[in-house]
Amino acid sequence: MNLSDKKAILSFSDDSTKIELPIYKGTVGPDVIDIRKLYSQTDMFTYDPGFMSTAACESKITYIDGEKGELLYRGYPIEQLAVNCSFLDICYLILNGELPNSSQKEEFDQTVTHHTMVNEQLHFFLRGFRRDAHPMAVLTGLVGALSAFYHDSTDITNPEHRHISAIRLIAKMPTLVAMAYKYSLGQPYIYPQNNLSYTGNFLRMMFATPCEEYKVNDVVERALDRIFILHADHEQNASTSTVRLCGSSGTDPFAAIAAGVACLWGPAHGGANEACLNMLENLQANGGIEKVGEFMEKVKDKNSGVRLMGFGHRVYKNYDPRAKLMQETCKEVLESLGLEDDPLFKLAMEVERIALEDPYFVERKLYPNVDFYSGIVQRAIGIPTSLFTAIFALARTVGWIAQWNEMLSDPDYKIGRPRQLYTGYSARDVGNIETRK
Repeated sequence: MNLSDKKAILSFSDDSTKIELPIYKGTVGPDVIDIRKLYSQTDMFTYDPGFMSTAACESKITYIDGEKGELLYRGYPIEQLAVNCSFLDICYLILNGELPNSSQKEEFDQTVTHHTMVNEQLHFFLRGFRRDAHPMAVLTGLVGALSAFYHDSTDITNPEHRHISAIRLIAKMPTLVAMAYKYSLGQPYIYPQNNLSYTGNFLRMMFATPCEEYKVNDVVERALDRIFILHADHEQNASTSTVRLCGSSGTDPFAAIAAGVACLWGPAHGGANEACLNMLENLQANGGIEKVGEFMEKVKDKNSGVRLMGFGHRVYKNYDPRAKLMQETCKEVLESLGLEDDPLFKLAMEVERIALEDPYFVERKLYPNVDFYSGIVQRAIGIPTSLFTAIFALARTVGWIAQWNEMLSDPDYKIGRPRQLYTGYSARDVGNIETRK
């Protein structure tokens, strides 16, 4: 970390204590005040619910400027990466810090491709779930179970073991998601095929059957690959922080990633695109475009209980750069599949138009986020709504494992242990049962 010449001075109104706190400078973005010695010097903690102003780690992977609507992977703007790179290029970048050259790309792609199969016993493991179980429940179990099958490389103190685990997780996640989907349908599992791309292979495992050959649609493949790229990492969000916190105890990588999958399941996080599509489908069923104006008025009424999903973001206070790319992708997919007149897309465009013009939404900086369009794209591809969050988990795995690895490589790494402001009873006696109220 780069120590600043400036220091923060903390003083109290009763003049009881005055301490100096070091300041560290980031490459870009806010500097941080180092409060690690605050408790020992003042006998106090900081209070920051939701970690609104707390940097819990140092990282070199992803940077977000919410005010500018900027997202960088290892310094590269997401707009450039999404247009010029494949998802496996992004995986290499996030894991290694630089984009691959030709030979590195060939070796990395081949390594991932040849680790896509999973142990055959996992087929039997799946049978323990109900066919109608939510895919995220299934995926959480499957990812956690990997530690029972691939325990030969879970020494987290060994960098080579961490690398092997990273490759295995990135490679096997599409296979697990596709297996969960096929299991829900009662269809045979489709094994990976090494002559296809990462994303093309996933589409085949999802939608092929043994009855006939499956041909990957190039436009659909590029669209899904872009969805993977846009979701690969997103700084210290809830699921990434969960992976880091879980991993800080020294648990194996599969358990840490399973914790991330479980956290991502929430509708306020990875389930947001599912919630957004459900909102649009409900609006379509209750009048469609003609009722959008009325719907948006209800959104503005805090007492109506109506929420606008897919708009606004905890970090972005400008247009989510991923949303612009997703909107373009959405148009390409619908045109390719002959769905230009898709009522949900037209509905989404009308909702967006009103939100971008209405002073209520503009003043609150409620711009469309990536979830607003990604759900429509996945629906057009044929992916069921219940699987949207699992697709998100597939893409985010590389970010999780890179953040986990970065944490373990940090010399300041220690187990996470948040503090609290306790407001319960002070110490009291149990007494006997007759004296209790």
